[in-house]
Amino acid sequence: MSKGNVVKIIEEIVAPVIFDLGLELVDIQYVKEGGKWYLRIFIDKPDGVGLEDCQMVSERIDPLLDEKDPIPQSYLLEVSSPGLDRPLKKLADFERFTGERIKLTTFVPVEGKRKFKGKLVHASNHSVTLELEGQNVVIPMDSVASARLMGSI
Repeated sequence: MSKGNVVKIIEEIVAPVIFDLGLELVDIQYVKEGGKWYLRIFIDKPDGVGLEDCQMVSERIDPLLDEKDPIPQSYLLEVSSPGLDRPLKKLADFERFTGERIKLTTFVPVEGKRKFKGKLVHASNHSVTLELEGQNVVIPMDSVASARLMGSI
């Protein structure tokens, strides 16, 4: 089974539980590092998540993952906050963080560049608008490879 399929199955299992706890599922990563597999679940809520939130989610989803057994090999489960450089994946993420500074990378060059840092001005299903040095740049949504908050640097 591909890593993408594993992540999709895990999302179907854990998203309802996380939602029922009043939290948001931000991201799921299933990666191999140093010979070990890690399943990382990133959660958030408007006023931020604490250790108690992470522990509560871990305690709720761990038995479900054991029961459904979507991952063939052993792995370490980590539940945490997305941090200050939170990824923006869904349209709702872009809308929520309008006005914030973000880093954005595209699959193909847009106006001759693939990496952008600027203020998120607008987002729709079709495009993201960033303000860069007083100029607005419109980037097609389907060209966005990754986007993250810049945090408070």
